[in-house]
Amino acid sequence: MALLWAAVGGYLLAAGIAVRRARAVRTVSHVAIEVVDSTSRGHLVSTMRVREWIVRSRIPTIGTAVDTVDLTGIEALIACNGFVEDVAAYVTYSGELCVEISQREPLLRLLTDGVNSYITTEGYVFVAPRASSLYVPVVTGSYRLPIPADYVGDMRTYIDGKIEEIQHRIVELEREKYPFYKRERENDRRIAELARRRVRRGWFESARRFEQRVAELRQEKALLRRSYRYEARMVQQEIDRLSAEQERERERQKKLEKSYEDLMKLLTFVEIVEKDPFWRSEVVQIVARSTPGGVLEIDLVPRSGRHTIRFGRLEQPERKLDKLMRFYRGGLSRTGWDEYRTIDIRYKDQVVCRK
Repeated sequence: MALLWAAVGGYLLAAGIAVRRARAVRTVSHVAIEVVDSTSRGHLVSTMRVREWIVRSRIPTIGTAVDTVDLTGIEALIACNGFVEDVAAYVTYSGELCVEISQREPLLRLLTDGVNSYITTEGYVFVAPRASSLYVPVVTGSYRLPIPADYVGDMRTYIDGKIEEIQHRIVELEREKYPFYKRERENDRRIAELARRRVRRGWFESARRFEQRVAELRQEKALLRRSYRYEARMVQQEIDRLSAEQERERERQKKLEKSYEDLMKLLTFVEIVEKDPFWRSEVVQIVARSTPGGVLEIDLVPRSGRHTIRFGRLEQPERKLDKLMRFYRGGLSRTGWDEYRTIDIRYKDQVVCRK
């Protein structure tokens, strides 16, 4: 039995050495690229484009020994594109370099205020690749995202990073107050000492001389009080200035959180529309805008008719869509789809139409 196991071990060792020798002399003969389409609504990139990336990177492939191909470099080259969710590069025994790419699945495309990006259900944002074609809802309008136009990554990560920066700034501003607090305490101490100063009449001091010294002290106190009051005003102004800046930073933080919440509501709304066969076919475009108060409101451009739907805030979207559906069935089906220019469903239990 021992001899048998020794023979098996020797065979495996010899086979391993043979394989390593074969790989050492074998070169890459072909590059196979597969883009795993995570969505049936189009594609973000073609295999031809990926092949161009590899060629432009000058990473040796065809004719290169299979053991020396920079697989990590190829994966990093492709993974830096935001739409790539996963990439794996490997070389088969026959010498074929295989690159498998998994795409992210966008929920919608943003074409607002200089932004041309896709966003996934989870809130991952990436710039739309050139010549990409995905049949997803398009959001246009003046709505501004709380991120740079070319940002690639998770929205929550970006917001958390900005909020952390704001928190650090608020703490720094509080530290900047410390010298003024110290000046304030010192000024208060001087004011208290000034209030305690008195003139005592000497045993042999004349009344005239005593009154003269009292007048001099009063004059000195008056000058010092003005000086201390001025110092107190200056210190308080600086503290107020820093407090006001802290409040502005807190307002920035609130706006960031509110903007993120609005975006997630928009994503939820699009999900609702996409899950319903009628609304998925009926809603052609979503127009988003921010009100002067910073609230996100939307309009819908339907496929049927020539009207625009004033949807308003993204609060209780199912209720609003249900109200609109009842109006479609009970109102427009009688008056005609081209009767109105605007259908406003922003108000509770009301549908306001304008011709």
